[in-house]
Amino acid sequence: MDFINLFITFSGRINRAKFWIAVLVFTAINIVMAGLVYATDGSTPAQIVNGLVSLAVFISGIGVGIKRLHDRNKSGWYLLLFYLAPSVLFTAGYILGMTEGGETIGGVLAFLSLAIMVWAFVELGCLRGTIGQNRFGPDPLAPEVLTPPVRTHA
Repeated sequence: MDFINLFITFSGRINRAKFWIAVLVFTAINIVMAGLVYATDGSTPAQIVNGLVSLAVFISGIGVGIKRLHDRNKSGWYLLLFYLAPSVLFTAGYILGMTEGGETIGGVLAFLSLAIMVWAFVELGCLRGTIGQNRFGPDPLAPEVLTPPVRTHA
């Protein structure tokens, strides 16, 4: 498996299996870093290291998400919807829910946040990518399927 392509680049396509491998690696890294911070009683150097590692995992996660969306023949800009919109909607729903008479609107915004998270889960983690080559590259499961022949001479 090409880990540099999986975790470092932002172009190309990855299938569901590589996406879930990346999710497991990111989860393991976060557990180790949380254990480090806990074991050092939240010392400043441990928190700095945790912050730097978290930033690297976040940037790598964006790349993994973009490549997974490319496999679905979708633009990487969908990550703004999948990663940012649920947080904004949930926060707005929480704030509105705390106001007098805003419980209904807050609940609706929280529900929309949940719906987008479910959509992101299904889109990124469950659905198969487009079969054959698409505008983002060859099919990672069968690179030679529906790929036009390459001319080697004139």
